Formats: sequence, C-alpha cells, structure tokens
Amino acid sequence: MSEKVIMSEKAQVQLIVNEQEFSRYVEPRMLLSDFLRTELGLTGTHVGCEHGICGACTVMIDGRAARSCLMFAIQANGIRIETIEGLSDTGQIQDLQEAFSRHHALQCGFCTGAMLVIAHDLLKSDSNPTEETVKDAMSAALCRCTGYWNILEAVQSVVRSRNNAPPQVNAPMTEAKE
Repeated sequence: MSEKVIMSEKAQVQLIVNEQEFSRYVEPRMLLSDFLRTELGLTGTHVGCEHGICGACTVMIDGRAARSCLMFAIQANGIRIETIEGLSDTGQIQDLQEAFSRHHALQCGFCTGAMLVIAHDLLKSDSNPTEETVKDAMSAALCRCTGYWNILEAVQSVVRSRNNAPPQVNAPMTEAKE
C-alpha cells in the first residue's frame, strides 16, 4: 500500500546504484537525474532538455536504458540503477569506450555517457544488430557535434569485434536511404 506524500515533506528513497545501496530523504519532486547528480555525485548523467527528448540523462534502470529526467527519485525506490560511472568502473563498456575514442565518436562529451549506455543496452539485447538497428537505437540520444557517423561506426566496430568479424579499414557506414 502506497503512502500519501505531502509535497513539502521529504520522502525516503532506497535504491541500488552501481551495486551500492543508498538511502536518502528527498523532495518528492526531485527528478532521478538530479538525485544521481546532486545526492550521489554521479555527474556523468547529464541533464539537457528535462523533457526526455535529448537522451543525455540515459541510465540503466532495472537492466534497460531509460531516461532519468522522466522519473522522480521516489519512483526509483527499490530499483537497481547503473550509470555511466558504474558501467565504466566495472569494465562492461571498455570496448565501446575504446571504439568511441578510436573512431573519434566524441567531441564535447555531453552526449557520450548516454550514447555509451544506449549502445551497451543495444548490444546486451542484440549481439549482432543490423546497421539499421544500430542507427535506430543510437537515435535515442541527440549529438550536436559528431553528426552521428563516427558514433555509428564505433558501435558497428564493436559489433564486428565481439562477433569476430574482420575489421573494415576506413569503410564508412552506408549512406541513409532517401
């Protein structure tokens, strides 16, 4: 049975973030993205539009990529969350990070954490996605710097590497069909 929370009162939230348990009292209106950044100091989760459009706040929520700006912290009570810091620290995305660097798939870095989380989620659920599937998945976050081609190439290189396919030397992804 859920408790009624008066908006001026703080509510307790207990959750697991990057394999660590946390318990905090927070304002009921605090967004999960703000909780991660201000309460836990996990600043790799960026806040862009606060409307779920840009995807910069993407984290893993109970094993799936989701936007943390569309959820209140108290809604995350009892939930397991992985941020870019947790995925990076455990080495789960090391090959993705290396591919992003190798393919120059990052410039300002604002979207990079979310892009890595989204790519991780995609490759966790589909070990051999098509080029079209990669394009569709990576469109979940906006990047204003790289134009996406380098990001897409980085993800595709990890797909090939994980599937032991021969590397493609300077072979750009095919142009989008009109």
